[in-house]
Amino acid sequence: MKYKLLGRSGLKVSELCLGTMGFGTEGGWGADAATSFDIMDAYANAGGNFLDTANMYKLGTSEKIIGDYLSHHDRDYFVLATKYTLKDNTTNPNASGNNRKNMMRSVEQSLKRLKTDFLDILYLHIWDDITPIDEVLRAMDDLIRQGKINYAAISDTPAWVVAKGNTLAELMGWSQFVALQVEYSLLARTPERELIPMAKHFGITVTPWAPLAGGALTGKYLRGEKGRIKPESNRLNERAEAITKVVVAIADELGVSPGNVALQWTRQQGFSCIPIVGATKVDQFKDNLKTIDVTLSDDQLKRLDEASVIQLGFPGDFFKEEAVRNNSFGGFYDKVEKR
Repeated sequence: MKYKLLGRSGLKVSELCLGTMGFGTEGGWGADAATSFDIMDAYANAGGNFLDTANMYKLGTSEKIIGDYLSHHDRDYFVLATKYTLKDNTTNPNASGNNRKNMMRSVEQSLKRLKTDFLDILYLHIWDDITPIDEVLRAMDDLIRQGKINYAAISDTPAWVVAKGNTLAELMGWSQFVALQVEYSLLARTPERELIPMAKHFGITVTPWAPLAGGALTGKYLRGEKGRIKPESNRLNERAEAITKVVVAIADELGVSPGNVALQWTRQQGFSCIPIVGATKVDQFKDNLKTIDVTLSDDQLKRLDEASVIQLGFPGDFFKEEAVRNNSFGGFYDKVEKR
């Protein structure tokens, strides 16, 4: 395992992040504590150090399992990320959302479940569209000053909100967002319209969730296997099947699993990207770890891109028009270095 710097920070995190949403058996699925421990052992033994959880994953059980694990291992080795926003009760109007009160309350409860004095990274989980972004960043900066978190991050939020937040943080001397979680995969490329260009501009690392599209990109649904995805899901439509068939074909060429190809595709898109890889079985996770030894050729990347391409809409597609490039660059577009 190699290590990447997270955003515009000096924090060194492994090139694959371990997603722990499936740690716990609530809801009739997931990994029990013993299996979760085995998965974390496999990850750490491979050099992994970046753990991702949230306050409400498995109703808090995910954090509890991680806390039990870390109490018997070197806490400082691991870079521990959790999230706040999601409700943990329905009797308190401030037990959910992005507001400062919920953030402070949620962090204190997460610290108890995780059996630690500090979080390395705190994500805002989902934008609530009512809390001012300056309230969020100032509150996170206060937690950083208190030593309860080390870095601020954000997830599932419009690009303009994140951009405004980091601009305000730079102006005010607050800690800026270093990581951005979004759904991103060969089946979900819409973040390329605004979110990913914004992240590149601000030097934010993108940490995609569902990089395997809920398992669809592993090819298991093509093989007739059943899963938790509903039949009407876009992950199972004709477009998804066509994309997955290209993934499977390239996997056969390379002698690796389709999951390795799909994960590696996210890592070769020209921006700072650390996919979040979740698993509820040890063998499944060990296969995902093989991704770090995979490299896709230019031709293979082109085939995957052509199979999964989306319309960027305005202004993304407008900028690609030959007449626009000619007028904007005076015929020198292909001769000018691009950021």
